[in-house]
Amino acid sequence: MKTNKMHIALAMTVTLMSTSIWAGSAPKEYPAGEVGKMVKLGEDIMLHTNTHPLTKDLVGNKLKCVNCHLKGADGKPGTGDGISSFIGTATSFPAYSKREKSIQSLQDRANNCFMRSMNGKHPITDSKASMAMYAYITWLSTGMPMHMNVKAPCSPHNMKLWPSGQKKFAKIQKKATHANYVSGSKVYANKCAMCHGQNGEGMGIFPPLWGKNTKGEWLAYNTGAGMSKLNKGAAWMQSNMPLGQGGSLSNQEAADVALYINAQPHADFDLSKGVNEKVMGYYNSNVHKEKHSVRSNFKDFGLNIDVIRGDKKIK
Repeated sequence: MKTNKMHIALAMTVTLMSTSIWAGSAPKEYPAGEVGKMVKLGEDIMLHTNTHPLTKDLVGNKLKCVNCHLKGADGKPGTGDGISSFIGTATSFPAYSKREKSIQSLQDRANNCFMRSMNGKHPITDSKASMAMYAYITWLSTGMPMHMNVKAPCSPHNMKLWPSGQKKFAKIQKKATHANYVSGSKVYANKCAMCHGQNGEGMGIFPPLWGKNTKGEWLAYNTGAGMSKLNKGAAWMQSNMPLGQGGSLSNQEAADVALYINAQPHADFDLSKGVNEKVMGYYNSNVHKEKHSVRSNFKDFGLNIDVIRGDKKIK
């Protein structure tokens, strides 16, 4: 009995170590003068993206940057140890993006999130909001050596977790069945619903994960967001969730709950509708046409959404 407990404890320790690495902390002091003010503004936007005066009209759901870029022990958004930490991010740019098929700046990367994770509009290039977010994320890399990434727009920290996580979960998700969907619903009910709501609507400070409100407004990320991809969503969830217990989900639990969440209603993504260079300025990408839906995201892994859900139709 003691041996079995030791094996379980060891397995949990290995999982925690493999999905969460200490990222570091924010500098203890803000920069002086106007630079410091801009950094603080960026931090405020990260914390209140969907309600902040500079960004609320750019957000098409009820999410904030901090919902994915979690707070660390220092209380700053984007300093958590799991995947999506901002620590060291600025050192990796300019970086190559396979999705955009172009060299991306840090501002490009952050601004593109508004069209996908925030289900909204791309900020105007070099606007005050864009510059503030850029300043805040750059501040979190103070004193770190430059390490421009030739493979992905991703920090050295996240590169230790993100690519391997995506590859691991891609293999698992390609084998998914309706039974995994049912299992995912149970994982969600037992480990997620207490914070995110029985129907993914969100509760208090905890963000919504799918669906619409009574006004017909989308609550969460759309199908072009990284979280909507069955492998990426699973990797992020295992690394960060449940909150404060990152690494506690087994590979199959993370895969199944990501399958369940992303089988629920999310807004379609059409890049051509989000890009308006007359308003936002030059769009730095060699890809201008891209569409996704819940159905197509499952098809990318060879899965039929109707079969996965048990013949329950969804767009």
